[in-house]
Amino acid sequence: MSVTQNVDVHSRNRWMLPLGVLTAAIMLGGWFPASALWHQQTQINATAAQIKALQRQQSALTSQAKSVDTKAAATELARAQYQLVSPGQSLIQVLPGNSAGQVSPSSADPGLQPLVSPSNAALSVGSTTTPTPTHASANAYLSRLVRTLEFWR
Repeated sequence: MSVTQNVDVHSRNRWMLPLGVLTAAIMLGGWFPASALWHQQTQINATAAQIKALQRQQSALTSQAKSVDTKAAATELARAQYQLVSPGQSLIQVLPGNSAGQVSPSSADPGLQPLVSPSNAALSVGSTTTPTPTHASANAYLSRLVRTLEFWR
């Protein structure tokens, strides 16, 4: 082998290493899933925040359960929220009276009020309608149609 061939092979080998490093950097930059990793890390952070919030709620509920765990607290809760009484006691509810201070039998239960006849029942609450005159023209059909569909209002 001659000196020129040896120098030529040596200079060619000298450029192979930087060219290989550059190619590896381009391949790594092009195919490296940086955006996917970024999104996954964002999802992991959001999930971790949700877990911390659930742990705080769990600790609050645990402390609330410990405070209601006593018999006196359970009895108070049963009386306040569910109108339950202890055995041997009776529950008395006082209903509000009318303006004269007397309770009428129909004011306590709406089912005891007398029925209203259909002719006296108001069809639309709070709206007054005036009857429209009927015409013998094409407008008569439209006015009848509008009156028929007034229940949609």
